[in-house]
Amino acid sequence: MATVTAHALGAGHLTIPERFFVKPADPDAKRTVPSLSFLIQHKDAVSGKVSRIVFDLGMRRDLSLYPPALESHLASRQPISTEPDPVASLAKGGLSVDDIDYVMFSHVHYDHVGMPRDFNNEKTKFIVGNGALDLLNGTTKHDLGKHMVFESDLLPLDRTIELPPPEVSEKPSHNHAQFLWKHLGPFPAAIDFFNDGSVYIVNSPGHLPGHVNLLCRLSPNKFIIMAGDACHDVRLLTGERDIATWTDETSKQCCIHVDIPTAKENLARLRAVTKDGIEVDGETERAPVELVFAHDFAWEEDAVKKGRFWPGKI
Repeated sequence: MATVTAHALGAGHLTIPERFFVKPADPDAKRTVPSLSFLIQHKDAVSGKVSRIVFDLGMRRDLSLYPPALESHLASRQPISTEPDPVASLAKGGLSVDDIDYVMFSHVHYDHVGMPRDFNNEKTKFIVGNGALDLLNGTTKHDLGKHMVFESDLLPLDRTIELPPPEVSEKPSHNHAQFLWKHLGPFPAAIDFFNDGSVYIVNSPGHLPGHVNLLCRLSPNKFIIMAGDACHDVRLLTGERDIATWTDETSKQCCIHVDIPTAKENLARLRAVTKDGIEVDGETERAPVELVFAHDFAWEEDAVKKGRFWPGKI
């Protein structure tokens, strides 16, 4: 049975005010949290070829390289740290950007896209969820807060693959045969990326168009799901808090998620899979699933203690 190795990568930190993410909230409470990145390594059972994925790139190491429109928002997220970034984190284990075959983004918010231009090898492909490119080029707009700033020149389009719409089908709707959405456990749509059951791209709607998670098989009976911004506070997962909304200085209603009901439905699926495990087609037993969100400070603290950051492994 095909498995992968997964490794956390340092990719910066930012500070988030509680009131923008959960309710009820302490209006003065803030916490500095990671913006996690991950390295996934896959070895083909037949050819022996090793493929490497970096999932999310975290914070941009030079904040001045963000668009000016983000300046006031970034000021509200201080303190921010940007080192080590994924490039420096990969180097700790002897890898460079030239060793990476795919850079996948959970979504294209500023604190997840980092510095794509670092990955300039022609072999490296960028993968985004369906709808992400329309956000980047301005075709789709969601005026829900100052964090909704996107860059039309973020990705090299000749090396960028946008996944097809997350509709279950028997035939691929993309020129890459592996991009076929199918049901997987509680998830309505997932892609078996390597066609061997080791890595699944899971549609994870509600937060932002194109938001996806990555489900990785670490051993025959153990998975981890990297859930991006499906949730920013584990108290939302436990039901202790609800998703926050707020009114900005122009009296505009804002939210970190573009679709709250859908985000809640998605969170319920993640809650179920962590509680009950996942049953993959053709397998007789449910496998436990570890869940990690991009900004989970407690997971990061534990991972540091346990050596789960590269060159260690999860």
